[in-house]
Order: sequence, then structure tokens, then C-alpha cells
Amino acid sequence: MPRKPLAVLAALAAGLLLPVVPAQAAPASSCAGPRVETFGPASMTGAIVGATVHEGKAYVVTRGQKPPVLAEIDLSTRKVVRSVRLPDGPATGEPEGGWATTVSGGKIYVGTYPVPDLYRFDPATGEVAHLASFGRNGGYIWALATAPDGTIYAGTYPDGRVREYVPATGAVRDFGVLAAGERYVRAVAADAENVYAGLLDKGKLVAINRTTGAVTELAQGTTGIGVVAEHCDRILATSGQTLIDVRKDGTDVRRVPLGTSSFDALTVAADGTVYATSRPDGAVHRYRTGDSAPTRVAGPPSQDDETRRLALTDDGTLVGFSGSGGMWSLDLGTGRWEFTDLIEAGLPAGAERPQSMVLVPGRAVYVGGHFFMDVRDLRTGEQRRFRVPGEPKDLVRRGNQIYAAIYPSGNIISIDLRTDEVRSLGHLGQGQQRPWDIEYDPVRDKLLVASAPLGAELEGALSVVDPDTGEIDVYKGVIPGQSLMSLSLDAGKGIVYLGGDVLGGGGTPPVHASASVAAFDLRTRTVLWQTDPIAGYRTFQDIKIHDGLLYGVYKRNSGAWIALDPATRTVEHQGTLSGYGELTTHRGRVFASTFFGGGNAYELGEQATRLATGLGDEWYTNPQLHFEPGSWKAWALSGRHLARIDLDPRCPPLTVTPPQL
Repeated sequence: MPRKPLAVLAALAAGLLLPVVPAQAAPASSCAGPRVETFGPASMTGAIVGATVHEGKAYVVTRGQKPPVLAEIDLSTRKVVRSVRLPDGPATGEPEGGWATTVSGGKIYVGTYPVPDLYRFDPATGEVAHLASFGRNGGYIWALATAPDGTIYAGTYPDGRVREYVPATGAVRDFGVLAAGERYVRAVAADAENVYAGLLDKGKLVAINRTTGAVTELAQGTTGIGVVAEHCDRILATSGQTLIDVRKDGTDVRRVPLGTSSFDALTVAADGTVYATSRPDGAVHRYRTGDSAPTRVAGPPSQDDETRRLALTDDGTLVGFSGSGGMWSLDLGTGRWEFTDLIEAGLPAGAERPQSMVLVPGRAVYVGGHFFMDVRDLRTGEQRRFRVPGEPKDLVRRGNQIYAAIYPSGNIISIDLRTDEVRSLGHLGQGQQRPWDIEYDPVRDKLLVASAPLGAELEGALSVVDPDTGEIDVYKGVIPGQSLMSLSLDAGKGIVYLGGDVLGGGGTPPVHASASVAAFDLRTRTVLWQTDPIAGYRTFQDIKIHDGLLYGVYKRNSGAWIALDPATRTVEHQGTLSGYGELTTHRGRVFASTFFGGGNAYELGEQATRLATGLGDEWYTNPQLHFEPGSWKAWALSGRHLARIDLDPRCPPLTVTPPQL
């Protein structure tokens, strides 16, 4: 893959002259002066979520940037011709992206997150207007659809509802609870009579009468309903590895198997032909009612990518929008396609919340973002980026390779430090699409992955991956009824410790009240023991074995931490941090970096000692610290900027001021 240089912002935060410290502390000279260095945005992005097409133009909405960008693309030139920013809602706060888009009356409508607000963009004037709020901060408008009369329908989270918005009057209607306990209306479509909604938790496809509000169940999926499309008298929806094709009155339900794939976008031609893209590969397929299976039309225009939207143009071209920040067009007559990187087309790039980080001492810092890896060369100061097939939730090094655990495919990839070549070792499978933690076992020369399922499933897995052959052994349900959030290896003993989460993929009631830790013997591939350290605490965020104790930080209850004696399974120390985050060991000590309270770093022992505050809460996955060998300097984030921070435990606590973006 070609390397793409980026401009690097170099800035040095001002240090504080600190008072004289006690005799056992570090010399005053080593604690004074600059203790924070920043190096510009850690991860740059042009990733998108929402997309739609109108009168020869495409409109896309970014994810991760603050505030998000709505960009207008000329489909004939494949260039961004205009862009605007979505402003803060007057009462709800700042959006970070817009999953949902639709067109009504020649205007573009956008539904945002993590504030579930509705915006309107007028292509004629360039004006952006905030129209309505459908909930509080932390919510999503997942989907928008326009009925033939121009009325707009929105599917929302976490209340699992459908709202109606009438552009002419601004009137809003709430159709109420569609299924008890449902949180996600993930997809909507509308015709003159009904609005059709796909429910993610309960896996139901329902029709809501637009006049009476009456709800009718059309079909039950095997898992959540993620995509819905309508045409003539039929509704199509995807549920896991099944395409549901049903009449609008709920009769003639057809369930078409999709093999090992699922469909993430659908569009229907005037003659009823359905075009779809599949995950995890991103290939294009064709289907018509009566077919026993879809027909593959073309290889993936964007390999292993997520397709956010499909649209057909008048000249028989299928246009697709990729979550990584790309747009492609497929000539349905010839099968040829063209891919456009939207940043290269003029989409404004911006700093995003990073997913993961790994330090190659003296060489480079790798930062995982959304479908890209940003690399800062420590020898030259240059920064480059290259594409990866998803979100690298965690990174680990083995020799001249870095290995990444990728969401949402469960793909394990290798990255060559010398060439940036990306290679897939394989997918975890067995529903394990959300890998949270990866470590390298140098004794057995294996990669270890802790993962969770997607959707309404509970059980995660420990996977043992051969980095040379790609052979993967998946131990699903190694903690029964729980997913896995973290693991920690005691290589000498051949034991990997596992941290559980009773909520699993979400959307189904837990069967346990307390998160477990377990010890797994890598030689016999068996569980040695399992225990629940604190009753009622449901989710471990991270665990780390060190000096005979197993340290753990909980996500639920947020910030609770423990030090457990594995021999006796008793809690030796415990306390509360500002929030949850990740643990690391360095020079015989245990450190934690956490969300909330401004973003803090701690040393853990018999108690927690705060070393720094003000790091910010801008990690997407887990706050991390990566120490330089033989030094107290750790690579981390200051806001969304890459930073090197002096965390010498002998120095007074440090207050960090993140740079402005």
C-alpha cells in the first residue's frame, strides 16, 4: 500500500516550576520543565456514516470529527464541491456524526449522534438548520426514510422508537414502544400507508400504520434486523446471514440464506431487482424474489469495507459509499468499478478519537483509527497513514509485525513494520466480531484474542491464533454465559487470565449478575478456575497479572478496581478510580489510564495514586499508556493529540492541558 505523508503539528506544552519535593522523590530538576510534548492529531479521518444521492450529487456525513462535516460530491467529476459543518443543537450538545440521511422536498435531512438531533441542509442556499431533538445526549438517530408525501420517519436509540417529522409544519409524532425492551430501531422504510422498522435487539420486522399507529409484526429474524428496503408489494430486510423477503401484509415470507455473509446495504431497481453489498468482504450481489440465493455481481470495490448506502443512477450505475471514507461506482453492464478516496476528492479530514496504540521503541508509534492506521516515525518526525480493513480495537507487536484485532469483522491482520503491507490471518468466526484484547505469547509463539459477539448473544471467546499459518482455535463460552473484555498472560506458567462481561453483545437479558475472572491453561486448553470477585459488578474493562496479583478495572461499576490473589481468589486491595480504562505494567509497577474526571493516569498498589489529570476523554475504545523502555515517559493522548507524558511516580501530580484542535 502506498504511504501517504501528512503534515505533522509539533507543539510543546508549557511545563510547571514545581516546589521542592521530599527526599525520596525525584530530584526537583527532573520534575521541573516541560513534562508534556504533543505532536498533532493522533489519528486523522475522512470516515463517513450517512450518505444519500440527489440530482447528480451525493451527500455524505463524516463520523468522528467534531463538528461533523456534510459534504456535497459531484457524481460526474467525483469531486467534493461544497462542505458545511453541522452546528451544536441549542440544548443537546455537539454531534459527532450522522448515520441517517434522506431527501425530502429537494432538501437533505441528517440524523445525528451522540445527540439524536435532526438537521436540514438546503442545497439551494447552503443553509443548515437544526430542526428537532429526539432524545438526550447519548442517543442516536440510526435511520431516516421519506414517504411519498415528503413526511420523514426516524428510527432511534436507546428508546427503540419511530418518530414522524412533517417538514411543512415541523410537527413531530412518536409512535411509542414497538417491542418491550427494544433499544434500537436500526432501519426504516416508508410508503404511502406504512412505515417499516427493523428492530435490532428483538429481531423483528414491523409495519406501523401511518394514520392509526397500529403496529403489525411482519417477520421474526434469527438475529437483529439491520437493513430494510421496500418496493411495490414487498419488504426486504437482513437478519444476520438471512435475507427476509415478505409481502407488506406479512404473507409469503421467504428466507434466503446468505452463506457466511450478511448484507449491510440494499437498494431496489424499478424492475424489482435488489442490489446488495455483503460483509465482511464488501462484494456486490443481485437478487430477485423467487431466487434461491443471491448472485454475486462483482468483487468488492472496497475490500473488507462497510457499505453505508447504495444508490442507482439513471445510466445503470450502482453507486456505493464506504464507511472508511470512500465512494465507488459500478457499471452494471460491464462489471467495472471505480473507487474514490473522499479525502483525495476534497473531503475535509479531521482528528478522530483513536481506537488503539502500540509503541515500537525508537522507531514509531502506531495509532489505530477507523479503517486507517496513522504512524509517527520517531526517527524523522514524519507521519503517514494507510488503510486497514476496519477498526483496530487492539494492537500487539511480534518481531517485525504488528497484529491488529479488527471490528466489525473479527479479522486478525498483520502489518509489516518495514513495508506497511497488510495481510489477513483469518476471521475468528463463531459470531465473534468484536475482539477487545490481543496479546502475544512468546513461549508458545501464539496470539491470544479475547472477544465478544454482536447482537443478542452472550458468550464471547478466547481464540488462539498461529501467526505463521493463520490457524485459529476458538474457545467459545470459556466463561459460560459471558463475553470476554480482556485477557492477561502469565507466559511462564502458561496461564491466561480472562475478564468477563455478563451483558455479552447486548440486547438479551444476562444470565449472571456478576462478571467473572477465569484462569485458562494454554497447555491443556482447559479452564482451571473461575470466580466472581465482587458481587453485582457486571463488566471488567481490563485485567493485568503482575507480581502474583491479578489487577482488574471494572466498566460496570465504572472505575472500581481490585487486586486479586489468584492462588486464593481473594481480593487483597480495592478502590475506585475516576472511571474505567486500561492497565499496563512498567518497571515493576502497575499503571492505569482512565476515562472521566478529565482523563487521569494512576499508579496502583495497595491504593491508587493519581499521577496526571486533564488528559481528556477522547479515546474511542480504551485510554492507554505506552511507556518507553527504561524511562517514565509514556505515549498517550492529550485530548485528540498524540502526546509523550512524563509519569515519573516520584514527581508531583501533573495537570495536562490538551491543545485545541
